[in-house]
Amino acid sequence: MLKLEPAIKNDAQKLAEIQKISFDEESKHFNNNEIGGPFGYDSISWQEEMMQNCEYFKVLFDGEIIGGALIFIGNNQVHNLGRIFIDPNFQNQGIGIKVMNEIERIFPDSNKWWLDTPSWCVKNHHFYTKCGYTKVREEDDLYIFEKTL
Repeated sequence: MLKLEPAIKNDAQKLAEIQKISFDEESKHFNNNEIGGPFGYDSISWQEEMMQNCEYFKVLFDGEIIGGALIFIGNNQVHNLGRIFIDPNFQNQGIGIKVMNEIERIFPDSNKWWLDTPSWCVKNHHFYTKCGYTKVREEDDLYIFEKTL
């Protein structure tokens, strides 16, 4: 069973491990074999800091942490999906779409979502489009996606 719960300090190490695996795998395949991810993705202390600064959810599948999502609450019911990640062993099974739907259910006041993702991250572009997001602009090496509800 899939479930989202607020992340707690004891989850920080596992969440950092999953982010590292997830983002490194994506980067290796789509970014000229380079390994890396967004700022703090492999840092336990960064995970703990984000638990204080945003709505940080752990994604549980049958009680096991398999991913996470960071939500930044904005003004005028516009929220930012700061980060979503799923362990590669659980990808391509529809879990990401279920997580995105659950996030929207948890924040019924939101009328618009936005996110950014690297321009090279083709798999993410496809996933976000599948979830109803539209690319609205490019900034540096990032694509900005939005979804209006």
